[in-house]
Amino acid sequence: MRIDPYSLELFISVVQEGSIARAASRNHIAASALSRRMADLEAAMGLALLIRSPSGVELTEAGRHAFSRAVSVRDELQSFAREVQSMSGEVAGVVRLFANASAIIGFLPERLKAFQARYPLVRIALTEQISDEVIRACMEDRADVGISARGKIPGGLDSWHFADDPLMVVLPLDHELAALEALTFSDVLRFPLVALQAGGSLDLVIKERADAARTPLKLSVTVNSFDAQCRMVEVGLGIGIVPTSAASAFAGSHAFVRRPLDETWATSRTLRVHALRKSSRLKAVQALIDALAEPAG
Repeated sequence: MRIDPYSLELFISVVQEGSIARAASRNHIAASALSRRMADLEAAMGLALLIRSPSGVELTEAGRHAFSRAVSVRDELQSFAREVQSMSGEVAGVVRLFANASAIIGFLPERLKAFQARYPLVRIALTEQISDEVIRACMEDRADVGISARGKIPGGLDSWHFADDPLMVVLPLDHELAALEALTFSDVLRFPLVALQAGGSLDLVIKERADAARTPLKLSVTVNSFDAQCRMVEVGLGIGIVPTSAASAFAGSHAFVRRPLDETWATSRTLRVHALRKSSRLKAVQALIDALAEPAG
């Protein structure tokens, strides 16, 4: 029985996507070719792993066990390759980087470009996640490096300053708050709010502060990205609280007014670099940490 790593990677993608078509698109392979790969994998196993239907795929009982083991094997193979690559005198290999949205849109692109110019043999496997999931991935060693909004840092992580990213309020040009130079949270609470990504760090902070003020939020609509949030503000569905990075990236048009949120918890918001505490790290991982980390301000 021969099972190649590529087939296992495709199998993992099919399970994660819940669809052969979506997994094929994700891996840049024809759906028919991927389907044949899955059939060959099942033949090698001697068991059905997937239940196929017009709406997608589900795992059989054997498939659930196979998926768990496939993830473990994939991770072990990646670790094997990275450790061997680190034995050479060159800085090379794959670094798994998890980051939240504000880091990705605001600060990370330029730093990654500079890093890859210096270390062309290092490939960055970047995954966008909310801040809590970034921390979790670092703790579980699914991420070599993480970038998240500053919060409670678990004891098992090392952490460094990445960037200051205070919160701002974005408003339509004709909004009555646009006449003010800076806004308080009390000002914001008077108006409908375009909320972002339930469960994300910014969503949790805003809800906590509203609870502390004993004032309910007036939510107009909830979206999952900063660009969608700013787009909703643009047409007048509400106002938004966003990081400065997002305000700069998505609210730079003449349709927006940006105002600082004049609260200590908003002006002191920072992003942090994290990594699981280890006695030593792969050269490529340490190089990326050194490139991203800044002295705490």
